[in-house]
Amino acid sequence: MKEEGTVEDGFKLLEERIQRAAERLKELANENKALRSEASRASERAERAERELGALKERAGSSAADAEKVEALAGELKTLRAEREELRARVEKLAGLLDRL
Repeated sequence: MKEEGTVEDGFKLLEERIQRAAERLKELANENKALRSEASRASERAERAERELGALKERAGSSAADAEKVEALAGELKTLRAEREELRARVEKLAGLLDRL
């Protein structure tokens, strides 16, 4: 009879271990599911951040191009103003010559 109790106790211990292992396996499966979900959200955020970074780089590139255009236009404006002043001086000189006639 003592042998029967020992075998029964052994089975009971084995059953408890299997039950704990099954519970742990269930916990790990749930944890794995949560981590996969979190990884998916993180991946989406990373993709969004990459798109935003690309857009910012494009804007920075266009801003640099715009800055170059502004600089070129400012230079052209300066040249045109200088030419206008030169033409004004010439017109005043011609007007002075006409007044003397």
